[in-house]
Amino acid sequence: MLTSKGTPGRPLRVAIIGSGPSGFYAAESLLRQKELSVAVDIFDRLPTPYGLVRGGVAPDHQKIKSVVIVYEKVASLPGLRFFGNVKLGQDIQVGDLRRHYDQIVYAVGNESDRRLSIPGEDLPGNHSATAFVGWYNGHPDYREQTFDLGQENAAVIGIGNVAMDVTRILARDPADLEKTDIAGHALAALKKSKVKTIYLLGRRGPAQAAYSPAEINEIGELQSSDLVIDPKEVELDALSRAALLSPEDKKNVDYVTARSKLGEGAKEKKVRLRFCSSPVEASGNGRIEKLKIEKNKLISDGKGGVKAVGTGVYETLPVGLVFRSVGYRGIPIPNVPFDDKGGKIPNAQGRVLDASGQILPGEYVVGWAKRGPSGLIGTNRADSVATVKAMLEDAAAGRFGGGSVNADDEAVPGLLTQSGIRFVSFNDWKCLDRLEVQRGAQAGKIREKFTRIPEMLSAISAKLVS
Repeated sequence: MLTSKGTPGRPLRVAIIGSGPSGFYAAESLLRQKELSVAVDIFDRLPTPYGLVRGGVAPDHQKIKSVVIVYEKVASLPGLRFFGNVKLGQDIQVGDLRRHYDQIVYAVGNESDRRLSIPGEDLPGNHSATAFVGWYNGHPDYREQTFDLGQENAAVIGIGNVAMDVTRILARDPADLEKTDIAGHALAALKKSKVKTIYLLGRRGPAQAAYSPAEINEIGELQSSDLVIDPKEVELDALSRAALLSPEDKKNVDYVTARSKLGEGAKEKKVRLRFCSSPVEASGNGRIEKLKIEKNKLISDGKGGVKAVGTGVYETLPVGLVFRSVGYRGIPIPNVPFDDKGGKIPNAQGRVLDASGQILPGEYVVGWAKRGPSGLIGTNRADSVATVKAMLEDAAAGRFGGGSVNADDEAVPGLLTQSGIRFVSFNDWKCLDRLEVQRGAQAGKIREKFTRIPEMLSAISAKLVS
């Protein structure tokens, strides 16, 4: 049992790096322990909390964003503090955290995207889905990005849910987005968009599609575009037919099979879903103008699944805009172990492992940084609870990092202030939140986001002194 750490006089002190779903679920699990006193400080490099719920969920998916109500309740629990606008490795170091906390939880997600590694990938006009999603969601990292929406033909590479979001935003009538929280600059650009055809490319077949039934249904139900599928491309190969499909996979196959029978349709915009197609080269005169794709066939991967291999049959698509959505990966943090191949923090059931594969006492990981980019928002709750279970086991056994901990509540705020860091409290965020909602009401929207960090900090300061 714990002796001093975990008592009201000396709470177990925990730092959580990242304020997305996995970070808040970890905080909730810790703070709701009935026989343990815990003090949790959540740090985020942005002044705003909620991670991908704010910066990644599409503006036409407001129901999903309502999960922030849960996180607001967590933020109100005694013992939790939020330090926004504080970047680990820049404004505060891992060594500082080790001196002030008994345990550290990395909830940093996967902030980078995987590349295609094909010739011409870096030609202008070729972008990551990450950048486009961040741009239309008003994420400060992507505020200054530009996308040539004057092109008539675009390609989205990948058929996961993020690819579906990108495709839907391109294919949807911008008028449908006017009352959402889409960033104002993005809405203005989309209203001028000339994109008419979106090629949606999946390297495997309909039985292996990564999108959910709800996501592909949304594409098919758009009033502004037709979902066009070649009937020949939805015919299952022998391996796919023999595989035991989950109910979700069967729904996906049944849906695209039915859609393929509807033909071209009569709407101005077209989403052309192509299966068993992989990009092999991008080309153009100074910018992307063509995307060469190869037809694939599916073979056994030797593990009960299938993999795609090229057939040597090629086709060239006339596209001037490409978005790759082939997966996310983490970004290394100074002095934190990182698995470069897997793009995540190496761990054993949430316990961080050092370069030699040994457990690093007192340090843990949750969410995508722990398991890679998989699952939906709700998946992170069980994942975080599992890591917290390991944390509590270690705390009960006295397994902490080496060295003494400065448990003074004011030590970390003092350290940040001394370093000249303008950190944002949760009350500061709530002030900014109210301002965004007010700005939105004036524009007939749910909210109008601040999209630049200096503007956010200025707005908070001005409101606090008014």
